[in-house]
Amino acid sequence: MLRQLIVLLLAVLVSSACSSYTVPRYGLSAENITGLRKLGAKVNVGRFTATTPAQTEIRCRASGPVKTPDGRPFEDYIRRALVDELKVAEMLSDSAPVTLTGHLDKIDFNSMAGDWTMHLTATSSNGRSLSVSSKYGFSTGPVFYVGGGGTAAAERACAETAQAFAPAVQVLIGKLVHHPEFAALLK
Repeated sequence: MLRQLIVLLLAVLVSSACSSYTVPRYGLSAENITGLRKLGAKVNVGRFTATTPAQTEIRCRASGPVKTPDGRPFEDYIRRALVDELKVAEMLSDSAPVTLTGHLDKIDFNSMAGDWTMHLTATSSNGRSLSVSSKYGFSTGPVFYVGGGGTAAAERACAETAQAFAPAVQVLIGKLVHHPEFAALLK
């Protein structure tokens, strides 16, 4: 009886163990860099904050959390992505007359529908600010696998959610740098 109870407890522990899904490192967007190069101004990038500060993961179904690489907060991931784009566009300068800061007003995903939703407000040291929103859709695959079940589908959807984060950030930064009012933040 005791042996059966131990086996049952072990089975419950193993089946309830959850995975985690790490988002990939950011990859530069040629379209964003081209848009930035057209602006030609030098800019510094300051601190980014968030409505939910220092959040490094978001729960994905009962499968486990979607996490940032290196345990960096989502707002820091987005800041570093913008910095990388500005570096390659040769616009980043510590001595620039203008500094941009950011506030991640919202970040969330829906692993069932397949979308990341983000809202970012960029503020310039010149007193101007600009808010942009992005909803990036992606495929989460079938609801259930033949012969599989909900657990396999949830794991796949959560893995695809994590993989979609970097391109979702590219779209968010694109909405910012291609916005008609973005140039005014750099003056």
